[in-house]
Amino acid sequence: MSTIRGARERARIEVTAAIKDEARKQLAAEGAAKLSLRAVARELGMVSSALYRYFPSRDDLLTALIVDAYDAVGAAAATALAAAPDPDDHPARWIAICSAVRAWALAHPHEYALIYGSPVPGYTAPQDTVGPASRVGLALISVARDAHRSGGIALPPLAEELRPEAHRLTAAIAPDLPPAVVVALVAAWSQLFGLISFELFGQFNRVVEERAVFFGQAAARLAHEVGLRHR
Repeated sequence: MSTIRGARERARIEVTAAIKDEARKQLAAEGAAKLSLRAVARELGMVSSALYRYFPSRDDLLTALIVDAYDAVGAAAATALAAAPDPDDHPARWIAICSAVRAWALAHPHEYALIYGSPVPGYTAPQDTVGPASRVGLALISVARDAHRSGGIALPPLAEELRPEAHRLTAAIAPDLPPAVVVALVAAWSQLFGLISFELFGQFNRVVEERAVFFGQAAARLAHEVGLRHR
């Protein structure tokens, strides 16, 4: 009985992977808004009713693709952080994470667009996406946390009128960090994806030519604004 169950589970994993792969092809060709379960089933030689046993709706399939994409870019960030040679060089660790996120985005533009591009009409992301979506941010926070613990961080300026919001963000995101650092982290996180989106979606065309060098300089500047310093 266990052998049969194991074979069925392997078959289900393989079919699920095939459905996702075909859906990603549709994302590349048509965009997320036109993703169709019927079209995916047709390309795989399945009847729609069979595909619905794996993904009951288009939104369920979109959610699976979104979670996979967030996990993939999060894994790239985590791998870059783990591979950084000097644990005390906090700016370098920050830049390594940022560069890994950019490299993943350039290698997977349609998946990047799915999670950081325009919202898909009629789709609302469920709670299942929140944890995976946090992975890059958590990697960046971990660098700031290590720097704070080791004395390798300088407090950024914080406007008086922003202090209530800063304390709210700190309580929600990183209670062990100073509010000024948390505000700078949120700003840097948004600017990181702004830089990548400008490059990926063509806003840098005929503007920035040496994009890797430009990005490295910008990422270093973001590290400085967060307060990261060499020890």
